[in-house]
Amino acid sequence: MATCNKRGRAFRHLPRAVALLMAGAAALAAAQDRPESLLPPGFGQSPAPTQPRATPRSGPSGTATPAPATTPTPRPTPADAVGALIDSLATPTPVATPSATPTPTIDPATLAEYELPASARRSLAVVGPAGPREGALGADVFAGADGRVAEVLMRRLSAPLPSRWMSILLRRTLAAQMETPRGVNGADFAAERAWLLLRMGEAQVARAVVQSVDAGNYTPKLYQVAINALLASSDPAGLCPLADRGAAVTGLGGYRVAQAMCAALVGDASRGSTLLRQVRRQRITDDFDLKLAEKLMGSGANGRRAVTVEWAGIDRLTTWRFGLSTATGVTIPEDYISYVGPQVRGWLATSPAVATTERAAMVDQAASYGVLSNVALVDFYAGLADNEQASRAQSAVANDLANAYGGNDEDARLAAIRSLWGDATRTPYGRLILTARAAARLPVVADRAEADRLVASMLSAGLDRSAARWAGAVKEGGDGWAMIALADPDHQSGVGYDMITSYAGSGDAKFKQQLFFAGMAGLGRLSRADTERGAEALDVRIGQRNAWTEAMDEAVADGRTGMVVLLCAVGMQTGNWRGVPPQALYRMVEALRSVGLDVEARMIAAEAIARA
Repeated sequence: MATCNKRGRAFRHLPRAVALLMAGAAALAAAQDRPESLLPPGFGQSPAPTQPRATPRSGPSGTATPAPATTPTPRPTPADAVGALIDSLATPTPVATPSATPTPTIDPATLAEYELPASARRSLAVVGPAGPREGALGADVFAGADGRVAEVLMRRLSAPLPSRWMSILLRRTLAAQMETPRGVNGADFAAERAWLLLRMGEAQVARAVVQSVDAGNYTPKLYQVAINALLASSDPAGLCPLADRGAAVTGLGGYRVAQAMCAALVGDASRGSTLLRQVRRQRITDDFDLKLAEKLMGSGANGRRAVTVEWAGIDRLTTWRFGLSTATGVTIPEDYISYVGPQVRGWLATSPAVATTERAAMVDQAASYGVLSNVALVDFYAGLADNEQASRAQSAVANDLANAYGGNDEDARLAAIRSLWGDATRTPYGRLILTARAAARLPVVADRAEADRLVASMLSAGLDRSAARWAGAVKEGGDGWAMIALADPDHQSGVGYDMITSYAGSGDAKFKQQLFFAGMAGLGRLSRADTERGAEALDVRIGQRNAWTEAMDEAVADGRTGMVVLLCAVGMQTGNWRGVPPQALYRMVEALRSVGLDVEARMIAAEAIARA
């Protein structure tokens, strides 16, 4: 990147600069292929940064023309009311036919004041739904950054990321109630944040981000993203405050249909039917999408429609179909879920409109992406225990979970944990997350066969001190030992280069040894001499320089936490941990630690050992 080596200089050629930056990160991946788009068909069109006219494939299309405003004639005022009264008494005159008093025009500013008082309006200078008390990063997360560069980086990120902890950190960054960085509109920046959150599977957080902007401040780009965020979160009613102006500003057919749906939802079934007939006559969308709209309209006040929806012959799942199907209780066939991007499973797992039993197949994967926490996952499965609709397998998981946390003795709890992990050689990461706090409740026992997985389970939920208790009980040189050395908050492990080379974890021993070295060096837990020696001996090129590393160094030097997080995500543009180069892990861990995100750096480094 031409400007990375001089801090404070503006990025003059953003597309080329960011392309070089992304290419630099890709170079670290040893020429691995970029993963194909994870968006399902119909989702691939990103919202345009300028006023859009082309209709995205994510919903019905069309245009709308705003109705012209009219100004009534002003009411005449008598010149002399007393004189007119005397004249009328003296000389009888015919009485004129009374005319209707015209409706006075309400000034738009006055109307806006009634709808949303000035004291309640939100500025575009600070936008976002969450603060540090809710777990998000601080308001200054992008302070001093060039918002245009941040937008392009967000737009080009492929998601979900291979790291659960990196995804959690990215969500906390994007959801922050943050100061809008220079060079961008606050609403447009919110749109880019929400669009990335959707690709990460974070539909509910994406909705919160778009709704943190007042409707009067929406831009064309935010209207485009908002319709996707509200539908992905199974909240089509959330379109109602946006429908009229959204249709006028963007011309999107989805907002045209939303006008009809919202009219019916508030009890004006006649107007809703009229608007829907207009949409059908203009062939804005196909009949299947309109049937879904009719089904939603039938659920509103005075709705009397009984609409049957058949998926036969439908070629793909779109946000429109996802949102209206889940909101109206229409089951999406498994075939459609199986071929769409994995982020849709995150949408389903967190949709309050979808039955718990239907979400059960999605929640483990959603947790592995960082969408669900350990607590949320435990609460979900606990709810299946009393669910009469739960299958036998689902009830068995709920029963094992109860025993894992509340069994009569240690052996019963451990047996239940083993049952949840299954018989597979490699335990699904979602199940390690599920058992994290149950594992933390077990007493420390030396040489326990399950020790490595117990440590990985605890660290999947960030229970670093609970995991550190096992430091003397795990096998030296094993995975559990390495994870504790990386995650230990007090850094009491005393690992040097000789102990790095003694690590022989499961799986690809050489690759994991490289990751272990990269994590320890990035966390500053090796001496300079050991770092140089290990980099040479293990062939981890931590000194490699390119546009990505220079941009990272600049962001760290300027303390731009948000840019550091985005650049770390750029370094993880791969489908799984096997594609993350050790030298990239070193750069990411070192950068996060340098801007005060030590906990996240330790968890990411330990996760690499658990999942590689």
